[in-house]
Amino acid sequence: MPTFRHGKNSQFTIADSGAVVRDISNTLNSVTMPRSIETLETTSFGSTSKSYVIGFSDSTISVEGSFDATVDGYLSGLVGFDTASAFVYGPEGSGTGNTKYTGTAFLTSYEVKGGVGDIVSYSAQFQVTGAVTRGTYA
Repeated sequence: MPTFRHGKNSQFTIADSGAVVRDISNTLNSVTMPRSIETLETTSFGSTSKSYVIGFSDSTISVEGSFDATVDGYLSGLVGFDTASAFVYGPEGSGTGNTKYTGTAFLTSYEVKGGVGDIVSYSAQFQVTGAVTRGTYA
C-alpha cells in the first residue's frame, strides 16, 4: 500500500556564499525539481524506426515563496557566485527514512516581486551541476 505525504512538510536547504547551510523552507510554498535525460538519435539509412542512446542527465530546481529579508540576503549573495552551492530537497519532510535529493547547483535567476494588494514574493531558479543523489534522512 502506498504511503502518501502532504507537501506542507517539504524541506529545502541551500548553502549560502559562505558555505553555511540555510533552511529556507519556512518561506517557500513551491519547489519543483525536473530531471531529464537527453536522448541522441542513432537511426541509420535503411531503418524503419528511430533508435536512440542515452546521453547526459540534467536537472534544475525552481523555488517560490514569500519574501523574507534574511532569506533575501542568502539568495542575493548567490547571484553571480561562481561556486556551486550544496542543496538538500526533502519532498516529504526531513523525518528519519524520508526521501531526500542532494547535489550542488548554481543560482541562475532570482526575482523579488511585489504589487498593490499582494504579498511580496520571490522566485529562484537553480541549475544543478553534476549528479543528483537520492537518499534518505538518517
